[in-house]
Amino acid sequence: MAFFNSKNYLERYYNLRMDIIRFSKFAIVFCVFTSCVSENKLEKEITKIPVEVKIERFDQLFAKVTEETLPELKEGFPFLFPKQYSDSTWIKRANDTLQIEINREVKKTFPDLLSEEEDLRSLLQHIKYYFPEVTVPRAIAITSDVDYRNKIVLSGNLLIISLDTYLGEDHYFYEGIQAYLKRNFKKSQIMPDIATMYAKQLVELPKNRTFLANLIYYGKEMYLKKIFLPNQSDAEKMGYSDEQYAWLEANEEQIWRYFIDRQLLYSTGNNLMPRFLYPAPFSKFYLEEIDKEAPDRVGQYIGWRIVASYMKNNNVSLRQLLMADAETIFNTSKYKPAR
Repeated sequence: MAFFNSKNYLERYYNLRMDIIRFSKFAIVFCVFTSCVSENKLEKEITKIPVEVKIERFDQLFAKVTEETLPELKEGFPFLFPKQYSDSTWIKRANDTLQIEINREVKKTFPDLLSEEEDLRSLLQHIKYYFPEVTVPRAIAITSDVDYRNKIVLSGNLLIISLDTYLGEDHYFYEGIQAYLKRNFKKSQIMPDIATMYAKQLVELPKNRTFLANLIYYGKEMYLKKIFLPNQSDAEKMGYSDEQYAWLEANEEQIWRYFIDRQLLYSTGNNLMPRFLYPAPFSKFYLEEIDKEAPDRVGQYIGWRIVASYMKNNNVSLRQLLMADAETIFNTSKYKPAR
């Protein structure tokens, strides 16, 4: 029996292989092109959604308040003046040296909010495209004595932004605050923080205490942020540096294997959420070589990846995603961690 090693055979094999490679490259380019065309079409539709938004500068109005103008300011912003405090208290605060310093530093970083208004308009257009029932809020910029636990408040039809919590992570106001917190005290985090507040209003809290239920809860939040903020990087959406996000991508399989090997998915241990889902200096695997490098909230990233896989592999709408329970999402997601 003759071996197929003739020159003609090798040439045909080589040509066939090159044709396959060229076709594969064409197919990839075609898919990318069609995807881009589809995304551009969607973005054009979204930009047509009528949204008028103006961020009111209460911070600047309060900086100039006097005994004579205080009644008018209180009338315009009654929800910012608790009734248990007298007018003299507000005047004293407005003239306090620390408040004056805060006003000065905020004005340096935010002389105007034109770019923030444009970003907020785009964010609200994206939210309203998917959830038309969401109303455009009354947006107000304030200072809050660096109350970083309430950087953004979304209540009813009010959106309140504390500008003094976004002056840049190296600002001297933040000395003594832990690094993992203040790394997101910067302008670029205003929109992700607002998107988070809207996502929290749309995503139901977990129905049980399992680690999986909480993974999926945060995964849904992150999936919404992804579509609400298409022009921001995934690292920014999660509040990570590029290096931290790259570490997550490189170690996704190892993180998932850790969760599986230790049978954590259906655990209700109280320590799992602070270890892997809540803001912290790092995620706590209790493995010295990993804990030195792992960013916090790795569970949120894994949850996001599971939800994204579920949406890719199932013909379901966004609202169906929000209604689906954690086990259904996980069992039908066909999730496989990136290697």
